Amino acid sequence: MTFPTTTRAWTYSGPFPRGFKLSTISVPQPAEDASAQDSLIVRVTAAALNPVDIQLMNLPRGLFERGKSEERGIGFDFAGVVLTAPKDSGHQVGDEIMGTTFSPLAIHRGTLAEVAVLDAKATVAVAKPQGWTHAQAAAIPLVWLTAKTSIESVSSYLTMSKPKVVVLGGSSATGIYSIMLAKRQGWTILSTSSAKNKDFLISLGVDEHVDYTKDDVRQQVTKFRPDAIIDCVGGTECIGIAGNKRYITIVGDKTSRDTMGGPYVYYDLRHPVNAVSQWIRWVKGHVGLGESYDIVHLEYQKDWLQDAPEVLATKDIFIDSVHPFERADEAYKRLDTGRAKGKVVVEIGA
Repeated sequence: MTFPTTTRAWTYSGPFPRGFKLSTISVPQPAEDASAQDSLIVRVTAAALNPVDIQLMNLPRGLFERGKSEERGIGFDFAGVVLTAPKDSGHQVGDEIMGTTFSPLAIHRGTLAEVAVLDAKATVAVAKPQGWTHAQAAAIPLVWLTAKTSIESVSSYLTMSKPKVVVLGGSSATGIYSIMLAKRQGWTILSTSSAKNKDFLISLGVDEHVDYTKDDVRQQVTKFRPDAIIDCVGGTECIGIAGNKRYITIVGDKTSRDTMGGPYVYYDLRHPVNAVSQWIRWVKGHVGLGESYDIVHLEYQKDWLQDAPEVLATKDIFIDSVHPFERADEAYKRLDTGRAKGKVVVEIGA
């Protein structure tokens, strides 16, 4: 097999959408000494998009040590076929795998490419389940690990017999899988969404639903008397509700889809008031002066990702839309509407 020397990849040199384009980039060749190979190189068959992709593209130049004019790749989730891998990775040439990569501080090319060059030490990848399509496999890794992290982050606080948990933003991809995992624990769930997604959330097992477009969310959540809150949308509306023991968010206080969320916002000097407020909230919870509060980031646990096929049937993998590789810009526009129910996926090849 001839190893590719170049590949097509979607890259960015500025904010989305004007700085986003389809480019041809070089592919580094495998190391002659297999023990020196440190990259996982994959022929990508599908890549799932995430809001953080757009947020990264919109960051000011220079943040995260960006080059002044270098085209950067984008994308975290992928399914594909191994072209070469480090000797100790557990992957062999020709293996079909799915996974997610995370290395924003390093120069990397992302997964939205025909051939992805990934930092093996910053990538979690497992065998693609035989019964899953490539699009389904690409849709799961990052969101599954985020949902699993969210559940693990609240579970130690739920020692009562019938815990009551709120999932804010239940129709988001992370919200969907957080609900599914929570119901497997036997928890009673209240979740928020617009009215059009109510029946969908009820089908997942949600016990109570709040339409955030017309209901007073804080009032309804207070009435529910939660033991823990998992926030998948951002904002401060439900912080500090009496009796709540644990509040975790994957976003932080911000509500804009264009700015970075997650633990990064603890250090966001562009929004110092939010950063300080979040730190104060964390400290107060840590010393017992209120609910335990934290902004969480997914844990890169390979065994968690390996468990996903044992928990999820194909009917449990929710894909909003699938787009051809050449129209990845349209796929991101769909994601950026905030109305996608499930994952937006780009098919690259099979």
